[in-house]
Amino acid sequence: MSEQHPLLRYLLNAADGRFPAADGRATVLPALPGGLECSVAFTGHAVIATALPYRDIEPQRPDGYGACLAPGFLRRLAGPGGWVGVIDVTLVARGTGGVPRLPERTDADRHPRVRFARETRGAVRVHGDDRGLVTLAHGLAGRLELGIEAAHPGRGTGAALLRDALTLIPAGHPIFAAVAPGNARSLRTFLATGFTPIGSEVLL
Repeated sequence: MSEQHPLLRYLLNAADGRFPAADGRATVLPALPGGLECSVAFTGHAVIATALPYRDIEPQRPDGYGACLAPGFLRRLAGPGGWVGVIDVTLVARGTGGVPRLPERTDADRHPRVRFARETRGAVRVHGDDRGLVTLAHGLAGRLELGIEAAHPGRGTGAALLRDALTLIPAGHPIFAAVAPGNARSLRTFLATGFTPIGSEVLL
């Protein structure tokens, strides 16, 4: 998924505060590289990347007011043999640059977060220390994504680890994250560290 995709423009514009018109419509784009698809919801506008022709999507009425994330519509997109991922909050922040505060890790290949990142993303890098690990990768539409796994959640180490992770990103460069809305502790950590919600998304 390291290739850029037309969806990337929507994500980067949203990171800069420029959102699609809240007109209730859905924009349909080609499928993502690697055979993956997605549905992304911004305020009042949906962007769907799929291999299905528009004539097969339009009758499902995937509007920009939430229908693009309805279970029935997602199952239709995935098809009988496909899978539907979890719906995540889409977050964005900016790298702080400077001297990197997290060393690269080569001992975490079997960690579930690392394995998942390598299954769905490209150019995965793993950093961390005794507080936990961080993955950096080219993810949805080619954007730069960050994932985090704190070794001792709830002790403030997650926020510190996340702040240090931002030093791995050039200053001012957008960095995206996808967090399950039910994972309130993680979501609070990202928000407290300067990440801003711009929409929601699901991979298929």
